[in-house]
Amino acid sequence: MAEFNNSLLEGLEKTVSIALAEDIGPGDVTADLIAADTQAEAQVIVREEAVICGRPWFDDVFYQVDKNIKIIWHIEEGSRQVADTKICTLKGSARHLLTAERPALNFLQTLSGTATTTARYAAELTGTKTQILDTRKTIPGLRRAQKYAVACGGGKNHRIGLYDQILIKENHIMSAGSIKAAVATARQKYPQLKIEVETENLDEFQQALAAGADIIMLDNYHHDDMKKAVALNRGKAKIEVSGNVTLDNLKSIASTGVDFISSGALTKDLHSIDLSMRFKMDD
Repeated sequence: MAEFNNSLLEGLEKTVSIALAEDIGPGDVTADLIAADTQAEAQVIVREEAVICGRPWFDDVFYQVDKNIKIIWHIEEGSRQVADTKICTLKGSARHLLTAERPALNFLQTLSGTATTTARYAAELTGTKTQILDTRKTIPGLRRAQKYAVACGGGKNHRIGLYDQILIKENHIMSAGSIKAAVATARQKYPQLKIEVETENLDEFQQALAAGADIIMLDNYHHDDMKKAVALNRGKAKIEVSGNVTLDNLKSIASTGVDFISSGALTKDLHSIDLSMRFKMDD
């Protein structure tokens, strides 16, 4: 599995608790139809090729429902699996397995979807120096989980939120008066943080470069202007491309020599992976 920041697991238990509360409410009335002492074994099967991701959330769902449920994983986190692969086996109370089933699968199918999409993008950039970045276009409440999934899929995490990196955009520039003024204020107030400036043309790019931005975003640039920006930069700042990014044009963008390509599609254009859990009742 690709490396990821352990801080992405912060708040996991709370996220899982919220998911369980919205599903179970005052109690699982259907599982209550099953005798309390009934034991069962269940297998989770992936029904399509996918990068499997989300084990920490999946495991914690069952742990919060019943600490005695045993989970045996047959695959590694972040590994690519073919359709109809048995990925894990669970053993324990039939009632509790049924209660935890849907929230657990929701996490696993969603995060596996993000990881699988990211892996496709990352594969297109193999052999280049360009890395694929995520954005803040995430499912509310699942920011850290989805960024974890991006890392599982071979992508690189951008800033987690509005607090850990400065990104000066058009409206910030208008409010500050200029790119130079915005960057200068940022350096004074937050000297420990990296500063990125979003630009829409080469003139703004040169202003950001002169102001000493650490990262300069090329927002919806034409291909030729990307190459000109890289030439003007001469390695001074990191360059990120954003806007109108697709799987089909990733290699072309990377060929210009930019450092990063960011895409909201990794986390917002989500295809949840088809998973199923099947029970085998004990004799």
